[in-house]
Amino acid sequence: MNPDDFPAPKEGFVLTHFLVVSDQERSREFYRSLFDAQVLVERDPVIMKVANSWLILNAGGGPTDDKPTVTLETPADPDRTSAFLNVRVADIEQIYADWTAKGAEFLTEPKDHGREIRAYVRDPDGHLIEVGQTTGLLA
Repeated sequence: MNPDDFPAPKEGFVLTHFLVVSDQERSREFYRSLFDAQVLVERDPVIMKVANSWLILNAGGGPTDDKPTVTLETPADPDRTSAFLNVRVADIEQIYADWTAKGAEFLTEPKDHGREIRAYVRDPDGHLIEVGQTTGLLA
Protein backbone atom coordinates (compact mmCIF):
# COMPACT_ATOMS: atom_id res chain seq x y z
CA MET A 1 0.00 0.00 0.00
CA ASN A 2 1.19 3.46 -0.89
CA PRO A 3 1.10 5.57 2.32
CA ASP A 4 -0.13 8.53 0.24
CA ASP A 5 -3.30 6.54 -0.50
CA PHE A 6 -4.23 6.19 3.17
CA PRO A 7 -6.86 8.69 4.37
CA ALA A 8 -4.69 10.36 7.01
CA PRO A 9 -4.40 14.05 6.15
CA LYS A 10 -1.20 15.96 6.72
CA GLU A 11 -3.35 19.06 7.42
CA GLY A 12 -7.04 19.87 7.47
CA PHE A 13 -9.34 16.87 7.31
CA VAL A 14 -10.63 14.08 5.08
CA LEU A 15 -14.26 13.02 4.95
CA THR A 16 -14.66 9.24 5.04
CA HIS A 17 -17.91 7.27 5.09
CA PHE A 18 -18.22 4.41 7.61
CA LEU A 19 -20.71 1.59 7.04
CA VAL A 20 -21.58 -1.19 9.47
CA VAL A 21 -21.63 -4.48 7.57
CA SER A 22 -22.47 -8.04 8.52
CA ASP A 23 -19.82 -9.65 6.29
CA GLN A 24 -16.67 -7.64 5.57
CA GLU A 25 -15.50 -9.85 2.70
CA ARG A 26 -18.87 -9.77 0.91
CA SER A 27 -19.20 -6.00 1.29
CA ARG A 28 -15.56 -5.39 0.32
CA GLU A 29 -16.11 -7.33 -2.93
CA PHE A 30 -19.39 -5.49 -3.63
CA TYR A 31 -17.75 -2.07 -3.38
CA ARG A 32 -14.55 -3.20 -5.11
CA SER A 33 -16.58 -4.56 -8.02
CA LEU A 34 -19.07 -1.71 -8.43
CA PHE A 35 -16.85 1.26 -7.59
CA ASP A 36 -13.48 -0.12 -8.75
CA ALA A 37 -12.38 0.66 -5.20
CA GLN A 38 -8.77 0.25 -4.15
CA VAL A 39 -8.56 -1.85 -0.99
CA LEU A 40 -6.04 -0.36 1.42
CA VAL A 41 -6.83 -2.62 4.40
CA GLU A 42 -8.52 -6.02 3.85
CA ARG A 43 -10.52 -6.18 7.12
CA ASP A 44 -11.04 -5.13 10.74
CA PRO A 45 -11.87 -2.61 9.34
CA VAL A 46 -11.89 -2.72 5.56
CA ILE A 47 -10.54 0.60 4.29
CA MET A 48 -11.07 1.45 0.63
CA LYS A 49 -10.16 4.35 -1.61
CA VAL A 50 -13.16 5.08 -3.82
CA ALA A 51 -12.53 7.67 -6.55
CA ASN A 52 -11.71 10.83 -4.56
CA SER A 53 -13.09 9.57 -1.24
CA TRP A 54 -12.74 6.76 1.28
CA LEU A 55 -15.01 4.08 2.64
CA ILE A 56 -14.64 2.09 5.85
CA LEU A 57 -16.55 -1.16 6.29
CA ASN A 58 -16.63 -2.77 9.72
CA ALA A 59 -18.66 -5.05 11.93
CA GLY A 60 -21.10 -3.52 14.36
CA GLY A 61 -20.80 -3.60 18.09
CA GLY A 62 -21.89 -2.26 21.39
CA PRO A 63 -21.02 0.91 23.22
CA THR A 64 -17.41 1.94 23.82
CA ASP A 65 -15.90 4.46 26.21
CA ASP A 66 -16.05 7.21 23.55
CA LYS A 67 -19.63 6.40 22.46
CA PRO A 68 -21.10 5.01 25.69
CA THR A 69 -24.75 4.86 24.55
CA VAL A 70 -24.30 3.96 20.87
CA THR A 71 -24.65 0.52 19.28
CA LEU A 72 -23.50 0.10 15.68
CA GLU A 73 -25.62 -2.22 13.54
CA THR A 74 -26.68 -2.79 9.95
CA PRO A 75 -29.98 -1.23 8.86
CA ALA A 76 -32.89 -2.88 10.68
CA ASP A 77 -35.29 -1.89 7.89
CA PRO A 78 -33.72 -1.09 4.50
CA ASP A 79 -36.87 0.82 3.52
CA ARG A 80 -36.26 3.40 6.28
CA THR A 81 -33.05 5.41 6.29
CA SER A 82 -31.62 8.69 7.48
CA ALA A 83 -28.43 8.63 5.41
CA PHE A 84 -27.14 7.20 2.15
CA LEU A 85 -24.14 7.30 -0.16
CA ASN A 86 -24.58 9.76 -3.03
CA VAL A 87 -22.56 8.96 -6.14
CA ARG A 88 -22.44 11.48 -9.01
CA VAL A 89 -21.68 9.93 -12.39
CA ALA A 90 -21.06 11.24 -15.90
CA ASP A 91 -23.29 8.67 -17.67
CA ILE A 92 -25.97 7.04 -15.53
CA GLU A 93 -27.23 4.79 -18.33
CA GLN A 94 -23.74 3.30 -18.72
CA ILE A 95 -23.33 2.88 -14.95
CA TYR A 96 -26.79 1.30 -14.72
CA ALA A 97 -25.87 -1.21 -17.46
CA ASP A 98 -22.39 -1.93 -16.02
CA TRP A 99 -23.51 -2.33 -12.41
CA THR A 100 -26.56 -4.40 -13.36
CA ALA A 101 -24.24 -6.73 -15.30
CA LYS A 102 -22.12 -7.03 -12.13
CA GLY A 103 -25.19 -8.12 -10.14
CA ALA A 104 -26.35 -4.85 -8.60
CA GLU A 105 -30.10 -4.70 -8.11
CA PHE A 106 -31.48 -1.21 -8.62
CA LEU A 107 -34.79 -0.26 -7.03
CA THR A 108 -35.94 1.19 -10.40
CA GLU A 109 -34.43 2.12 -13.73
CA PRO A 110 -32.90 5.62 -13.81
CA LYS A 111 -35.61 8.29 -13.56
CA ASP A 112 -35.39 11.80 -15.03
CA HIS A 113 -36.18 14.47 -12.41
CA GLY A 114 -35.35 17.48 -14.55
CA ARG A 115 -32.08 18.67 -13.03
CA GLU A 116 -30.83 15.15 -12.57
CA ILE A 117 -31.41 11.55 -13.56
CA ARG A 118 -31.13 9.17 -10.64
CA ALA A 119 -31.60 5.62 -9.48
CA TYR A 120 -30.97 3.78 -6.22
CA VAL A 121 -29.25 0.52 -5.40
CA ARG A 122 -28.65 -1.25 -2.08
CA ASP A 123 -25.48 -2.89 -0.88
CA PRO A 124 -25.61 -6.43 0.60
CA ASP A 125 -26.61 -5.09 4.04
CA GLY A 126 -29.33 -2.80 2.72
CA HIS A 127 -27.41 0.50 2.79
CA LEU A 128 -28.92 2.79 0.16
CA ILE A 129 -26.76 4.24 -2.62
CA GLU A 130 -28.08 7.05 -4.81
CA VAL A 131 -26.56 7.16 -8.28
CA GLY A 132 -27.21 10.43 -10.07
CA GLN A 133 -26.26 12.30 -13.20
CA THR A 134 -26.67 16.08 -13.15
CA THR A 135 -28.48 17.32 -16.26
CA GLY A 136 -28.80 21.02 -15.47
CA LEU A 137 -27.51 23.70 -13.19
CA LEU A 138 -28.77 23.53 -9.64
CA ALA A 139 -30.52 26.71 -8.58
